[in-house]
Amino acid sequence: MKTTWRTTWQLDDIVVHRDEVEVDRIAAQAIVRVYLLYRGLGDSPGDIGRSLVELADGGFVLFEPETGFAGRVNFERQPFWRERACIYWVDAARAALPWRLRLGGWSGPACRRLEAGALAGCVERWPLGRPETWDERKQHRIDRTRPFGFSSPTHA
Repeated sequence: MKTTWRTTWQLDDIVVHRDEVEVDRIAAQAIVRVYLLYRGLGDSPGDIGRSLVELADGGFVLFEPETGFAGRVNFERQPFWRERACIYWVDAARAALPWRLRLGGWSGPACRRLEAGALAGCVERWPLGRPETWDERKQHRIDRTRPFGFSSPTHA
């Protein structure tokens, strides 16, 4: 039988379930940054491959797509994420990871905690733009397609 994963919001925590059993709980207030590693243009939710959550204690949580974490970040609690300004979109081709983490689901569970040292030197080299929620990213994509350029005053 295939293992099923899902993430849900419970009050101010993000809870990870494996086969409907809680296996991890992340306090939303402990989240420093969320890195959404995407393929292609990153213009659709399906482009997001992995999500890496940086925690206040210096550790990380790596989510594979089957956990549904990227959907929870992008589509739920938008005011929370907008206020925190902590979601960064990173081109997966430019986001080098240690070899043991490059294999995705083959090398470990779909959700796993990593110590700060596990990613030492990697994340700091990732090219980061400004933080943006899914709604902000979508609006920027729409603005780019307009014939006379950006219409939003936030694109100065």
